Amino acid sequence: TFSECELASFLHRQYGFPAHKVNNFVCLAQAESSLTTTKTHKNSNGSTDYGLFQINNKYWCSSAGFTSSNDCRVTCADLLTNDITKAVTCANKVFARHGYSAWYGWKNKCSKGVKDLSHCM
Repeated sequence: TFSECELASFLHRQYGFPAHKVNNFVCLAQAESSLTTTKTHKNSNGSTDYGLFQINNKYWCSSAGFTSSNDCRVTCADLLTNDITKAVTCANKVFARHGYSAWYGWKNKCSKGVKDLSHCM
């Protein structure tokens, strides 16, 4: 589990995310997982969302017994660790393809404005 400031600082320093992207990624992680790396969520279609950014196993990661296109080329278990390198890389790929609207949590809780976390960076 991260604090908002810890995640903001990490995304800015390790990945060079600009402030507006940091603010949105922290908001979506807060909305999707409460900033918890080990969170999973079973969806009504039988797929599961994994980790800090709730990345889905139907398209983005592979898990035993579930057919996936695995576009991020990672196991879903890789997205549940406190080393969030693979989770950030995969979430960035989802973002590049679909924008923030790929995440219902972002649409519901962040689309109208996000907290300024520049003091954390």
